[in-house]
Amino acid sequence: MELLLALFFFLISLLYSSVGLGGGSGYLAVMGLMGVPPEIMRPVALSLNILVASISSWHYIRAGNFSARLFWPIVLASVPFAYLGGYLELPGYLYRPLVGLVLVYSAWRLWRSTMPGQELPEVRSDLPLWLLLLAGAVIGFVSGLMGIGGGTFLGPLLLLAGWADTKEALGVTAAFVLANSISALAGRLTAVQELPPNIWIWLVAVGVGGWLGAKLGSTHLNPRILRRLLAIILLVGGLRLLLSSLITNI
Repeated sequence: MELLLALFFFLISLLYSSVGLGGGSGYLAVMGLMGVPPEIMRPVALSLNILVASISSWHYIRAGNFSARLFWPIVLASVPFAYLGGYLELPGYLYRPLVGLVLVYSAWRLWRSTMPGQELPEVRSDLPLWLLLLAGAVIGFVSGLMGIGGGTFLGPLLLLAGWADTKEALGVTAAFVLANSISALAGRLTAVQELPPNIWIWLVAVGVGGWLGAKLGSTHLNPRILRRLLAIILLVGGLRLLLSSLITNI
């Protein structure tokens, strides 16, 4: 099972890292299907997320696709509010359809922006500090409350609101995911205090996949293709949540 999981993790990290994401939701989905014990799913997913997000961040920053002006206010506001959101619990019958609809809507908006005559808005350079702090706080709180990576919210926001161009948005998102994943893993390890001994196999797999995906996304792939890849990832995640909500309520 370890080698089969490694293959799935490699493919997930390859796809997610190309759009500045760590792949945490994908790892969790695969581990759930493969029957991995729930108590180790989250720390494993976060560990893999940190490695892939580190690689993605390095590639995007090295390629000049990063904005410290956007990153620091957002992440500084996000981390404490994500911690606060993690203490609260949203009922499952609200959680799944709410997040699913948000992801599907974001996917539709992003895909639509790649069609002729439907380009993204021009990038703004006059964003007030309070707006960045507010965005970070809201995304942090919602991601903590719902238990999903904040990158799936931040990336579309930066693009659809005209706060950054495609590659710069993905670079900020990668660094944002890295910071939040480190914080979440630290809190989780306080409780479980250990990781499975075979995690090194999966770390190697996502390391290779993450390196290849981040390299392609940061330097080679067309921004339009990147937006479509991100839209597909958001759509799959959103439909999966909506379907699980429907099955649970039947």
